[in-house]
Amino acid sequence: MQRVVSKPVHLSACSLLALLFPSLGFSAVPQSTIETWVAESAPKVQKIIEGGKSENHSYLKLQELCDDIGNRLSGSPQLEKAIEWAAETMRRDGQENVVVDPVVVRKWVRGEESLGVVSPREMRLSMLGLGGSVGTPPEGITADVIVVSSREELDALPDEQVKGRIVVFNVVMPPWSPTEGSGYGKVVAYRSNGARWASERGGVAVLVRSATARSLDSPHTGAMRYSGGSAVKDIPAASISIEGATLLARWQARGITPRVCLKMSATDGGEATSGNVLAEYVGREFPDEYVVIGGHIDSWDVGSGAHDDGAGCVAAMEALAILRRLGMQPRRTIRVVLFTNEENGVAGARAYRVRHGDEKHFSAIESDSGGFAPQGISVEMTDPAKQDAAAAQMQQMLTLLKPLGATEVKTGSSGTDIQPLLDLGTACMGLSVDGRYYFDTHHTHADTVDKVNPDQLTDCSITMAVTAWLLAEMPFQIGDTAKADQSPDQIPQNH
Repeated sequence: MQRVVSKPVHLSACSLLALLFPSLGFSAVPQSTIETWVAESAPKVQKIIEGGKSENHSYLKLQELCDDIGNRLSGSPQLEKAIEWAAETMRRDGQENVVVDPVVVRKWVRGEESLGVVSPREMRLSMLGLGGSVGTPPEGITADVIVVSSREELDALPDEQVKGRIVVFNVVMPPWSPTEGSGYGKVVAYRSNGARWASERGGVAVLVRSATARSLDSPHTGAMRYSGGSAVKDIPAASISIEGATLLARWQARGITPRVCLKMSATDGGEATSGNVLAEYVGREFPDEYVVIGGHIDSWDVGSGAHDDGAGCVAAMEALAILRRLGMQPRRTIRVVLFTNEENGVAGARAYRVRHGDEKHFSAIESDSGGFAPQGISVEMTDPAKQDAAAAQMQQMLTLLKPLGATEVKTGSSGTDIQPLLDLGTACMGLSVDGRYYFDTHHTHADTVDKVNPDQLTDCSITMAVTAWLLAEMPFQIGDTAKADQSPDQIPQNH
């Protein structure tokens, strides 16, 4: 999973004034419609919150998915078992139209792998091959390393210092901050493109410092890609821990040239059949309009994919279960979609767009930032004016989630799996959480159930339930300022 930090809401002057000074009569966010409708919805939202708190099975679902099945890389038997589990679990919850839409995915197999220092002393270094990498010869690749702290530093080196060496990108990821979020976006390009950049300069393999700001000698895997042409040779690519990268850098800084042996038996397994899991709570008035909620059911082949993205999947599953237990049939259909192959191909998202793109998607919410304390929603639309209007409307609605602290609205990002719906005019949204610890375990052996706080996961499921229900109940299309200018009784029932 690759996440882009959302930006705070930048509302138009009219929208901002309407939010701050409703008595002045600005109509970009009409108080007659939004405020009245939100106030009328408050008792039902409180019912969802109380119901979700008193009975919630999201943490049990997470244990069944992650403890009992484990990690779920595309093309693996574990992923197919997880897909069967999810479909059967939602059938037991009473959901309607539970189906598995077939999706063809690429299969990558890690195999055996190791990284050892040959000199100045013999030792093992922690490593994880990057998803999609080619393997090494059976005997491995033994070569001197060259450590750089940026692509620019690599490009500035003479050819003789790079050719025939293993390039190490020791690029530091900034720590999380309240204003900037994580520094993931500043370093992930090295994981994605490092092999190509190193190969262009004659490197024989690449080692990339893990995309994390904190480490206990824990390497982080993730997807990488090659150029796809014959001009640049595909070379093996692996991630190493902060400790390993800085050790190699310290030796080099002292004039010592480290020599290592990298062994990887990674292979391309060709194509495999997987699937997206769908389930619905059919709308009482507009069954053919959809509010999608979900996450991605695949994970990397290390850890158990608890935060990424087991938590997002079970939060969506339980959100629908909460509403059904309470008998709160939505006006529009709420559809859970558990996408496959997000981590190393995004085939599930593309297949969903092809199969369901002609349906009316009112909005879509993806949870793919972990099961931490929910903070609010990030809104993304192709039309900037509609995005601003939708954000302002969401800001009003999320006042009802003040008991959970999930009232923040941002703009500019949603989720990888739902972004193919943007060109349909869909209001795409991402569940925002307190992500300060997310990249500590992201794509590592440590992404396990014990890292997920049950109460915070419960609140994620409730936030999803409330947000989905409100969107499904809206009296007009979110982001629509023309109908929003009307009073509630002026809006046609067929909108």
